[in-house]
Amino acid sequence: MNKKNRAFLKWAGGKYSLTEQINARLPAATRLIEPFVGAGSVFLNSDFDEYILNDINPDLIEMYKIIKRRPKKFIADAKVYFQAKYNQEKIYYQLREEFNNSDDVYLRSLLFLYMNRHGYNGLCRYNKNGGFNVPFGRYKKPYFPEEELLFFAEKAKKATFTCKSYQKLFLYLRDTDVLYCDPPYVPLSKSASFTSYATQGFTLDDQAQLAKLARESKAAVLLSNHDTTLTQELYRDAQCDSFFVTRTISSKSTERVPAAELFAFFPAKDKV
Repeated sequence: MNKKNRAFLKWAGGKYSLTEQINARLPAATRLIEPFVGAGSVFLNSDFDEYILNDINPDLIEMYKIIKRRPKKFIADAKVYFQAKYNQEKIYYQLREEFNNSDDVYLRSLLFLYMNRHGYNGLCRYNKNGGFNVPFGRYKKPYFPEEELLFFAEKAKKATFTCKSYQKLFLYLRDTDVLYCDPPYVPLSKSASFTSYATQGFTLDDQAQLAKLARESKAAVLLSNHDTTLTQELYRDAQCDSFFVTRTISSKSTERVPAAELFAFFPAKDKV
């Protein structure tokens, strides 16, 4: 693919800068399955006949489903929130409270995009009660990603969106599938843990269970994670290679230091 396509969401840990390296490691397959789809950069920059795109965050998945079904209406309605009058701290917190108190899936989808672009550093974070709690971002003029939304909606015609546990994605695999797993990363330090993306979190037990499922999968599995002593042990039976990338989650450019990234590939069982 010649032109790289950006996701319409800002996303901590997004894989836009690594899509070429990921595609180079993904074997030929009919269907790509992503248990941790996030903003979807791999989906948007790969070429498979079918996709199953999953995430544990229901707000994310419901928004994707709506955009797939009614992209033009969603774009028109979401664009309203990108007027200057909505780019104020007081208004942001009022809309965040409205989001947290609403059961209206469509309204939550519109506000999810609004908060993603107006909230601090594009973070997606919930408290223990399930309330979205990212503070106001103070951006001069948040970007409305209309072109990116339209491209996503068109590509989504090939995708099925699900909101299940990662374990369930391994239950009904075809021989012609390949999985790309981009789970919440193993923290580099005790203070660096980022588990509040979904209220359930992602524990070290989850890291171990995911590695076990990948090892036993009949379909090929590619995983990404931090390169640590723990992940080297978890993926010890895989084909591993590592390199350095610059993290962008920090708001201060001086704190965006290179970190070791690890790719682990488990070939399909019938191809070993």
